[in-house]
Amino acid sequence: MPEFDGLKLCFRDNGLAGFHDIRRIEINRREDKLQLGRIGLVGNGGNSGFQALNLAVQFGAKRILLIGLDMSLSGGVHWYGPNKWPNANNPNDSNFKRWIDAFEGSAALLKSMGVEIINCSMNSAIQCFPKRSLEDAIPA
Repeated sequence: MPEFDGLKLCFRDNGLAGFHDIRRIEINRREDKLQLGRIGLVGNGGNSGFQALNLAVQFGAKRILLIGLDMSLSGGVHWYGPNKWPNANNPNDSNFKRWIDAFEGSAALLKSMGVEIINCSMNSAIQCFPKRSLEDAIPA
């Protein structure tokens, strides 16, 4: 992605080798809650969607659209199919419960901070944020 001029982030040190324009973030693996004390340290939540939400809030976003966070097996394990590498971890019902709980546990705090979250995944199991289609959520 050398041609991409936007912000590039990685949470693994081995992902930074040879890339001088990628910034490292840290994930607090022990917390499934938003981390707001230091930019670049995010809560785990068990999934990258929660981590991205945490980072967006740290960057000052006041309106966030959730896209593709179905949090169920109804659409398949992943958009690209199941992980097939050795010792692969694929989501199951207990993963989804944990992930949904992380979002739901953050909803009141986000609202109190004036952050509007719109869930644009109409089949999403996340119920704590209002749902709207992506077309309706993006102003014309």
